[in-house]
Amino acid sequence: MTPLNPTLHASRRLTTISRWMAASCALLMLILPLGLAWYWASSGVDTLAAHANLPSLAVRAPLQPWQRWAAALVTAVALAPMLAGLWQARSCFALFSRGQVFTRQAVRHLVRFAAWALAAALADILAGAVVSVLLTWGNPPGQRHLALGIGSQQLFTVFFAGVVWLMAAVIEDGQAVAEENASFV
Repeated sequence: MTPLNPTLHASRRLTTISRWMAASCALLMLILPLGLAWYWASSGVDTLAAHANLPSLAVRAPLQPWQRWAAALVTAVALAPMLAGLWQARSCFALFSRGQVFTRQAVRHLVRFAAWALAAALADILAGAVVSVLLTWGNPPGQRHLALGIGSQQLFTVFFAGVVWLMAAVIEDGQAVAEENASFV
């Protein structure tokens, strides 16, 4: 048995992992909206209140169907930037699976993913506030709520977007150096 070339092995591994990641992104783009619809259709009021940074007893009146659907629509709008980001990540992984790793196009997809992830974190914060108003809309005057919450999920998403953005910038700088070095040869 001949030993496997380490470079070839790494390239095959990158191709395989990139294909799996591209497929995972596509699958998430299908599952997340379906999960969101199921969540808003089936979750109890206490769970929905917690999602909107409200105490469990904040929603005093029974939820009307329009409140659930309006809140679902608001969270779907907030989910849209993450879906756009997943599309960019899927496109980047597709390039990686074809061996196009250090390319301008891959960098553009990484930067766009980071931008969409940042937008998704900010949209999630705003959506939570709007949902808190929608869920307490049926409460008597003076018992309605506007809750603004920034949690570890949003902070991590912002941090992760920054990391990806920085990695894209490093790759882009590396490309510029490689191009400059190639022009001297």
